[in-house]
Amino acid sequence: MPTQKKIDAVAEMKERLSRCKVAVATKYSGINVAQATELRAKLRANGVTFKVYKNTLARIALRECGVEKAADFMEGPTAWAFSEDPVTPAKLLTDYAKDVPFIQIVGGVLEGKPVTAAQVRALATLPSREQLIAQVVGTIAMPLRNLVGVLNAPLRDLVSVLDQIRQKREGQAA
Repeated sequence: MPTQKKIDAVAEMKERLSRCKVAVATKYSGINVAQATELRAKLRANGVTFKVYKNTLARIALRECGVEKAADFMEGPTAWAFSEDPVTPAKLLTDYAKDVPFIQIVGGVLEGKPVTAAQVRALATLPSREQLIAQVVGTIAMPLRNLVGVLNAPLRDLVSVLDQIRQKREGQAA
């Protein structure tokens, strides 16, 4: 018979999987308490929840959410990072893994679909949401800037011609 604690853990993971855009599975074998605390603090500061679930309970939650293939990534101690931003946890975990080799991304779930470790690492190479928005705004604004330049050109040219005529007349008068 499952205990209430286990039932609650499965329900919690299902609820987090349904609310988040990405859940990244990581191996954390060999990490010490100070490193784990530092990692959790970095993730928490960026709106990422980092939680360890027993693999059997995580498999049940993944199966009930329809992403059972994501359970194939779990082998040994596995921690999950949940976030609304699909890029942030991948970036943070990839950067942290450079300093602490004990952290290893093994896969995850992206918007209800299982993703491999390579796909999660590819997410880490994407620009942040803010950078993407800035690029889109810049792309939209460029034609508008060009249009303003084209519309101002006749006025600018007229002023230039009038200034040249003024200079010519001042040169003739002198």
